[in-house]
Amino acid sequence: MKTTTTTETGTDPFDAILTGAGLGLLYTGYAAALAIKWAVLFPVISAPLAFAVLAGVQFGWPVGLGLGLVALAGIMLWRHRRPEMFERWVTARARTRFLTWWRYTRRWARLLTACNLTIREGERVFCPRLLSVAVGASTDVVRLGMLAGQSPADFENRAEHLAHAFGADATRVTITGPAVVELSLRYGDSLAEVIDLPAHSPLPGELGSTEKGEAA
Repeated sequence: MKTTTTTETGTDPFDAILTGAGLGLLYTGYAAALAIKWAVLFPVISAPLAFAVLAGVQFGWPVGLGLGLVALAGIMLWRHRRPEMFERWVTARARTRFLTWWRYTRRWARLLTACNLTIREGERVFCPRLLSVAVGASTDVVRLGMLAGQSPADFENRAEHLAHAFGADATRVTITGPAVVELSLRYGDSLAEVIDLPAHSPLPGELGSTEKGEAA
């Protein structure tokens, strides 16, 4: 009679706890670093709120809550009274940061690989470095560094592929320096927007001519 022995191996609960704790610390550190980064980028908003939090810790939560509400009211008043300044210091900067990440940073290597603009050496894949991004009203200007072995024609021949990959209507490729490529990606046609012109008031000379014509 043949005897079969079955050995069951399970996951050690202690290992699972350590793994969960490690991931929790990792994500907490990432969130803290991201919060500090955005606080430095927008000090006009983060500084009053941080002051309110510190006041709440020092003097109690009612004081902190009151200062936080005052800071929030001041920010809303600033947005209402000086919308151009608020746009320049807060809204435009936040929009630029978000679109830079959403359109380019988060999927840069993947899209350039799809456009055949990366170089593979064995198991390693090298991607052109993203140098800078300038987000405009309808056109973004992206600067990147070419890899060794690439030529300007490699990017010029892939202009349509780049436009499709990044969701742009068209892409123009320009060489702006040694191994530096500039991509101008157009999103929408600003000239196609309908603009309501104000009613034309006749000039003094035109008014006289009109009256003479009616008299005749």
